[in-house]
Amino acid sequence: MTPLALALVGGSAVLHATWNLLAKRARGGAEFVWLFATLTTVVYAPAVLAYVLVTRPVFTWQHAGLALGSAVLHVAYFVSLQRGYRLADLSLVYPTARGSGPALATLLAVVLLGERPGPQALAGTALVVLSVFVLAGGRGGAGARAGLRYGLITGLFIGSYTVFDGFAVGHVGAAPLLFTYAGEVGRSLLLLPLVARRRPQLRAAWRDSRREALGIALLSPLAYVMVLVAMTFTPVSLVAPTREVSILLGTLLGARLLAEGDVRRRMLGAAGMVLGVTLLALT
Repeated sequence: MTPLALALVGGSAVLHATWNLLAKRARGGAEFVWLFATLTTVVYAPAVLAYVLVTRPVFTWQHAGLALGSAVLHVAYFVSLQRGYRLADLSLVYPTARGSGPALATLLAVVLLGERPGPQALAGTALVVLSVFVLAGGRGGAGARAGLRYGLITGLFIGSYTVFDGFAVGHVGAAPLLFTYAGEVGRSLLLLPLVARRRPQLRAAWRDSRREALGIALLSPLAYVMVLVAMTFTPVSLVAPTREVSILLGTLLGARLLAEGDVRRRMLGAAGMVLGVTLLALT
């Protein structure tokens, strides 16, 4: 992995952990997901327009169809993630989702995209995944079981959209910024019929969580565009696990700002995480 790719993915990890803290604080549902998706289309419209006018990127009907498919996967991802955050701790749902995601993404990249990561990359991937489940361990009860369940469901969608979007930008040639923005528009449109029938809940989401929604609208697309740019010149099977360094920050935010505890176990998991990411970075 090149230094530029590592910088892009590392910076994305910081932004990713931060917006997940905001999502946990909001504890919203589909209405909240629609709210920040719609805000994203408004906030990033000037930048996307300037990008299109200056660079004149190619965006075909095939790219549009792929963006719609990405929107479907991201809707499922965000809704399941928010459901998990309503039921369980950030430091349980987040590492479970982020840890199960790269394992599936690496497998799908090998099977569907024909990528062949070497032994060192595979060892780093395995260590990252193992460390995530160390971070997630030591909890019991119905809330913990629900958190693990929704974390794994979210991880399934993470692995799916990572490979799907990596194919779109890395193999088909969709421009990362335009592809991400089209996906945001698609997500807003897909959820519109649902939120139109839930106007009281939508008003409540705006009243209680508009700051969190705006923060996610700013940070989430930027974090993901950075990853997509890295995917244009780096194999998905390396990018997907390396971005899991966000778990270090996400776990710290959960332990310190949300007082979720279990610091010793998290430090052990963090040490394994750093080693796994280092193996990937040196591949």
